[in-house]
Amino acid sequence: MSYQDIITIEPGKRGGKPCIRGMRITVYDVLEYLASGMTQEEVLADFPYLTKEDILACLSYAADREKRLMVVEA
Repeated sequence: MSYQDIITIEPGKRGGKPCIRGMRITVYDVLEYLASGMTQEEVLADFPYLTKEDILACLSYAADREKRLMVVEA
């Protein structure tokens, strides 16, 4: 499954930020939790409606976005 199947962007939800499966939790939220030191298991325990695939989709989305930014800057 690709992140495009999980990450959604809706103009009226969370200011158009990329969210997970149309919910109100953003890719940024998940990345911030992981960057603060939370493990995937801790994120999943705190947010039982998320799946491991959701977390991996957030990481994949961020990596793809970074790659696209590098191409633009080159």
